[in-house]
Amino acid sequence: MALVALLSIALLAGLGFGSVGISPGTTLRLLAWKLGLAERPAGVPASTVVILFDLRLPRVLLAALVGAALATAGTLFQALFRNPMADPAIIGVSSGAAMGAILVILSGAGAAFGGLAVSAAAFAGALATAFLVYRLARLGPAVHVGTLLLSGIAVAAVISAAISMVMAFSGQEIRSIYFWLLGGFGSRGWAALGAAVPFVAIGSGVALAMTGDLNLTSLGEERAGQLGLEVERFKRIMLATGALLTAAAVSVSGLIGFVGLMTPHILRLATGADHRRLLPSAIVGGAAFLVLADLAARTLVPPEEIPVGAVTALLGGPFFLFLLRRERRSPGAGA
Repeated sequence: MALVALLSIALLAGLGFGSVGISPGTTLRLLAWKLGLAERPAGVPASTVVILFDLRLPRVLLAALVGAALATAGTLFQALFRNPMADPAIIGVSSGAAMGAILVILSGAGAAFGGLAVSAAAFAGALATAFLVYRLARLGPAVHVGTLLLSGIAVAAVISAAISMVMAFSGQEIRSIYFWLLGGFGSRGWAALGAAVPFVAIGSGVALAMTGDLNLTSLGEERAGQLGLEVERFKRIMLATGALLTAAAVSVSGLIGFVGLMTPHILRLATGADHRRLLPSAIVGGAAFLVLADLAARTLVPPEEIPVGAVTALLGGPFFLFLLRRERRSPGAGA
């Protein structure tokens, strides 16, 4: 309930704060009017209605959706790798999704076939990267912290180099691609939200249906297999699900890192390691976190707007270093 309350406050803050302030009462009355639950509030300027429903509402909802998707993907990867530092950005999956999306955007297929082509290419890139990093990081029966990080960093570096080469030949589109890679929701709208919702819904639904099996993986692959889990099939499903969620997020928001790293860790302190509680909490907590990060991005240095990816990196970088230092101090870390 506390997370739901936090998300509600974050949504109202995201809708209300900006160059034009909208009070929570006015916001709620306008939302009730749009839903057909009340009459249109008297004395509310038409410009306020436009700002709320055409600019802020789709942006805030998209931030919540992307935050939920990245937090869910991070939770899945951490459980699958049995590694507390697995995250779509850190292990290179986000970069793979970005590479696929950029290639489709530059080819013109995105304009020809709509957001579905971008999402499909992002999914293919994310899925290929997830499987590659997993194969490179696996040594014997376990995925070790150091190997996972090195594999993810190496793969992400190669993909980043490829993206740089693509950008070098992108001509006049290089500026738009650059800002897209920084991550943000400023130029998105209802179309982007509609394109991402089905994929995030499917991915989240599959993840929630697998919470019991996610708990089994914490016992180790051998023990999980003895308890009846088809381990290899389960790993493929979870990798595909995490890739789908990451691709859906990246295709509409660009690269936004560390949401999937920080959210599960922070919430695990409150909910414990049981994924039946952790995963729903991560969905709500990730949504609230990214809505607040986007609010900070557009209000900290007005009238300029900071890329959301920069805000999450400023928070997530020190957090990642803290986790890395803790893992190095832990006896037997990385198993």
